Amino acid sequence: MSLDIVTIPCLSDNYIYLLHDGASGVTALVDAPVSDPVLEALASHRWGLDLILLTHHHEDHIDAADDLRRATGAKLVGAKADAHRLPALDIAVEEGDTVAVGSQTGHVLSVPGHTTGHIAYYFPASKAAFTADSLMVMGCGRLFEGDAIMMWDSLRKLAALPDDTLIYSGHEYTNGNIAFALSLDPDNAELRQRADDAHAARTAHEPTVPAELGLERRTNPFLRAGEAAMKQAVGMPGASDVDVFAEIRARKDRF
Repeated sequence: MSLDIVTIPCLSDNYIYLLHDGASGVTALVDAPVSDPVLEALASHRWGLDLILLTHHHEDHIDAADDLRRATGAKLVGAKADAHRLPALDIAVEEGDTVAVGSQTGHVLSVPGHTTGHIAYYFPASKAAFTADSLMVMGCGRLFEGDAIMMWDSLRKLAALPDDTLIYSGHEYTNGNIAFALSLDPDNAELRQRADDAHAARTAHEPTVPAELGLERRTNPFLRAGEAAMKQAVGMPGASDVDVFAEIRARKDRF
């Protein structure tokens, strides 16, 4: 059985996720910017909350963690490397560790770049990766603390997951990210179709997240920095992959 995954929109453009294992009744939350929508979703499903899985230390991902822990008794899980700037952790994890959500096993991946302590959670049996602000649907996070080498290595690690992995990122940025991608690759038919699909979803007030990793690899410019066509598109045909990634990230910052 796969996890039941409930997407909770909050703030202006954040997504947080409830993960429920029906076999055991165990429920986890990925990130905790706010409490009320989470408590409402738990009540509507008649679920408790056992774990809060934090991805990184930014306020729009952790602000309500302590409130939710007090309200539910959930244990707080986060990066050992960032324990000094996260709410007090009950379980500190690092690359290679696993987190059990009932019968489901989540693998902890170190994915620095947006922040130096950013982690992701990959649940292979559910074909789901919770990547927050590292790999984002049609984009990647800004390099607030890490550098291009760090983020490119993180993206390559995530890109190595199976094609049918669903990428659950932390924000609804897809339309803006696609507009940027089209500025680099305007003749890409699959990318134009993604633009149409994303626009239709948002017009219907539906999320564009998650997205299949295989589709991301074909259309997300940040994952395509190693392709000859993308290098040509940014005028860097002989450059290294990481230098092309750095150029794409810099252009997105100015877009």
